[in-house]
Amino acid sequence: MSEAVIPAAPATDDAPEPLPLTGERTVPGIAEENYWFRRHEIVYDRLLPRCAGKIVLEAGSGEGYGANMIAAVAKAVVGLDYDRTAAAHVHTRYPAVQMVRGNLAALPLPESAVDAVVNFQVIEHLWDQAEFLRECLRVLRPGGELLISTPNRITFSPGRDTPLNPFHTRELNAAELTELLEEAGFRVELMTGVHHGPTLRALDAKHGGSFIDAQIERALAGEPWPAELTADVAGITVDDFALTPDAIDTSLDLVALAVKP
Repeated sequence: MSEAVIPAAPATDDAPEPLPLTGERTVPGIAEENYWFRRHEIVYDRLLPRCAGKIVLEAGSGEGYGANMIAAVAKAVVGLDYDRTAAAHVHTRYPAVQMVRGNLAALPLPESAVDAVVNFQVIEHLWDQAEFLRECLRVLRPGGELLISTPNRITFSPGRDTPLNPFHTRELNAAELTELLEEAGFRVELMTGVHHGPTLRALDAKHGGSFIDAQIERALAGEPWPAELTADVAGITVDDFALTPDAIDTSLDLVALAVKP
C-alpha cells in the first residue's frame, strides 16, 4: 500500500480494462491521480482493524480497491454500487468481493445482516443522505459499526453554499455529519479527520502554498503536467497523511465511527 503508484491490471482475457477516471471516483494506477487515491486509501488503511473477522458491507464500492483491502481481513465483504460498469469491474477484478448492484437509498440486504458498513467518500454524492443512513442502521446488527468519511465542507468548498465538485450534492462539516448520524439513530463514538503530514506540508510550501491547488490548476489547464509536479504527486503514500481528531474544522476529510445501539 505504500508504493508510489499501484500498476493497473493489464487488459487480458482474465482482467478487465481499468475503469476510466471520471472525476466522480478515484482509481489506482494513474500518476496524476495518486494524491487523491492515497487520500482515500489512508482511511481504509487505518480503519481496516475495525473490519477484522466481520461481515462487512461497503456501500458505494466504486472501483473496488477498498473492498478488496477489506476482504483481506474480514470474514466476508459485500460490495454495493449502483453503477453497472463499476459493479461488473469489481466482480471481475476482485473475486474476493461479493459484488451486488443496487441503490444506496434502499440497501438490498435484510435487517441486521452485517457487522459493519463502510461508506468512504460517498455520502456527499447522495440526494437523500438521511434515508441512506437509516438504511445503514437497518442492515447493521445491534452494536454494529458504520465507518464513514466525507470531504470537510469547510476546507473543500470554503465560503460556498454549493459544492465546488459538480458530482457532490451536499457537503458536510463535522457538526452537520454528527447531527445526521444521531438523527438516523446512531451513537457517534469518534469524529476525526485527515490532515497533511510533514511531507505534504512541505509540498504545500513548494507549490505556492497549496499542493492541492497546484494540481487542480494543471488539471483545468488541459495541458501535460510538468514532470516535477507529476513526480511529486506520484510519490505520495498513505503515510504522508495523518488521521487525528485534533483541529477537526481544518481537516481535509471527516472520518466518523458510529454505532447502532
